[in-house]
Amino acid sequence: MMNHYDLIITIVNKGNSLTVIKASKEAGAEGGTTLMGRGAGIHETKTLLGIPIEPEKEIVLTAIPKERTDQVLNAIIQSAGLDKPGTGVVFVVELKRVAGICHLVDGNLVCDVNF
Repeated sequence: MMNHYDLIITIVNKGNSLTVIKASKEAGAEGGTTLMGRGAGIHETKTLLGIPIEPEKEIVLTAIPKERTDQVLNAIIQSAGLDKPGTGVVFVVELKRVAGICHLVDGNLVCDVNF
């Protein structure tokens, strides 16, 4: 069985996930899932009354067919400014098994099952 999906994981500051999802869709993705998180990189050392705080993050998960990965990844980097320090991070993980990804094909719902 051949894998044909990647997972693009994008971590951005709170409020920037819609930019990532919009760029992904315009580049060929069919959607994405946003999760909330906390964390800080070397460019984000903030304190409140001397107590370190961890900035809120949004994590966007985008399952994408391998042939579209580079196109969508580049769109995310450009739209979210991820080529600049402190704006976020994006990386790709190969998916070995996938179920439940569905597409509309000629008005019919078709789902991939790669198990």
